[in-house]
Amino acid sequence: MTSTLASLSDDLVKAVETASRFVVSIGARPRGASGSYWRDGAIITVEHALKHDETASVTLPSGAVLKATVAGRDPGTDIAVLQLPAGTSPAELKALTHGSPEFAPDTVFKPGSLVLAVGRSGEIGINATMGVISAVGGSWRTWRGGMIDRFVRLDASLYPGSSGSAVVDPAGRLLGLATRGLSRVSGVAVPMSTVTRVAEELLSKGRVSRGYLGVGLQPVALPEHLVKQSGLSQGRAMVVLSVEPESPAGKAGVLLGDVLALLGGEPTTDIDDVQAALEKATIGEAISATILRGGERRDIGITVGERPRRGD
Repeated sequence: MTSTLASLSDDLVKAVETASRFVVSIGARPRGASGSYWRDGAIITVEHALKHDETASVTLPSGAVLKATVAGRDPGTDIAVLQLPAGTSPAELKALTHGSPEFAPDTVFKPGSLVLAVGRSGEIGINATMGVISAVGGSWRTWRGGMIDRFVRLDASLYPGSSGSAVVDPAGRLLGLATRGLSRVSGVAVPMSTVTRVAEELLSKGRVSRGYLGVGLQPVALPEHLVKQSGLSQGRAMVVLSVEPESPAGKAGVLLGDVLALLGGEPTTDIDDVQAALEKATIGEAISATILRGGERRDIGITVGERPRRGD
């Protein structure tokens, strides 16, 4: 038993040592955060730790402290990308490049799998906490409106300042980023498939574009006779409670009290249905919508806009 525990301990130490080569400390307010070197001088971390800063100090594994620029942020998925300055020394970049993480396959996500959350603090250096993946689910939409490819709940302590820690398997392979910014119940891991997708868009555009109609909606039950009369297949839809001025829906003629029954040809019974339809839509192009107005069915087209960013 002693030799088995010692072997496990040695393996975990090696996993942390592997992760320590690409995990950095980010001097974000108020308590700081961790991040991971990704590629091409880019650092991936959690958005909620950056507040509204446009720059952040980054402590590299060597101890060097650099001022990085926020290349883009996405509150919906709690992902941000920092770009190291162009003047970063070749030696530092070479060290980080050699420390680029190896990504673990999604098949590693299984309840009970042992994982480590590895972070770095500017004061104490590398730190780690151990736990398991306590639950795994399909894709899910965060309370901030972003789509995460898989739900991965962590049964691992995330101490103050440890958001953005690298979630690694016992071989030190990167599974995702740890955050408490997307769940009020427990820490979750944003899987690398999501991080990569979002980070690539942030680097190319500085933001993640999401579809927008400009309406306030609430679920409502539909009378059976109205369902039959309108040729619908569902007994619920979304009533329009507000229409923002000059919004895509407003320009398409949507009015207060209209009932949105279909969007993109799919039933809209709750807000997730609406967001799912917008996720598939192309910004700047029309999406079909079926509304009920005064008991009459109307089919219209709404040109999908881009959701305004915070502060816009």
